[in-house]
Amino acid sequence: MSETEKPQPKGKKQKPKSSFKKVSAFLVAFIVIAVFAASAVSFWLAKNFTRSWVLLEDKVVEIPSGTGVSKIADILAREGVINNPLAFRLVLRFNKLDKGLKAGEYLFPARVTPKKVAQILSDGKSILHRITFAEGLTSVEMIGLLNGELGMDGIVMQTPAEGSLLPETYSYPKGMSRDKLVAQMQASMDRTLSTAWEKRQLDLPLKTKEEALILASIVEKETGISSERGKVAGVFINRLKKRMRLQTDPTVAYGITLGQEPLGRPLSKKDLKTPTPYNTYTNYGLPPTPICNPGRASIEAVMNPQETDSLYFVADGSGGHAFAKTLNEHNRNVRKWRRIEKSRK
Repeated sequence: MSETEKPQPKGKKQKPKSSFKKVSAFLVAFIVIAVFAASAVSFWLAKNFTRSWVLLEDKVVEIPSGTGVSKIADILAREGVINNPLAFRLVLRFNKLDKGLKAGEYLFPARVTPKKVAQILSDGKSILHRITFAEGLTSVEMIGLLNGELGMDGIVMQTPAEGSLLPETYSYPKGMSRDKLVAQMQASMDRTLSTAWEKRQLDLPLKTKEEALILASIVEKETGISSERGKVAGVFINRLKKRMRLQTDPTVAYGITLGQEPLGRPLSKKDLKTPTPYNTYTNYGLPPTPICNPGRASIEAVMNPQETDSLYFVADGSGGHAFAKTLNEHNRNVRKWRRIEKSRK
């Protein structure tokens, strides 16, 4: 051993400094690559989610009830609304939007981005369809139309009470229960009737809002002209106050059919003389139930009828009616109407 060499301590080995530097360099490189990769993935996801689009024209897509986010993404990709279901799912989960998507039938506009698609599904504003019921239909007729409407679930098995359904236009999403819409129609009628009853004239010869509904159904069947409803209601109110029979043909027809189907023929003199609970030629006062489902305008007309001295009216040949204060005047109007009928035949 030379004099310049020093003995190494036994049991200790020195680590090469070059190996430590290599490990440190590797870790730094790995972290840099990982950060770069994460940034690249983040940029790719953001681009695919917020700026890209593939839909060239508006598209209607139905998302069935109970569909999970993966299946939703697949449906959207199959329908051409998005082009990358994986990116769609990842961004939804990252933004905690994957639990809030709602089933339904949706309209996706052209050039819609995945971000907007997610917003549409989260808002749950699905396409609404419309069904319109004309004023004056019976409950049987209205339920027949409802059961024939496509895109709804279930069948209404029991016909609601006559006069309990408000005829108007209703909106519903695809797959809505028909029974649920019936409940909505009944609630609308109850609100409309109650509101009108609160604002009624106080001297009406009507004890309850149910009696007002019955009279409104008669007004509805007597005229389809909006400008006449108030005056027709005024005539019936006058007759009720004077304890005169209402003598209205639609009640006679309803007493024969009970609203199950149209009468399909003109009323005869025998019909007018045949007693039924609904025949207002043989009975005083109102019939026991409404004879149809009246609209809002007829209900309001009965609650606030037009002031008139008239006690009679008959068709005038133009689609409206000729009103009269006296029976003699009314009989002249009737003869005129019969001549018109005869000339048409």
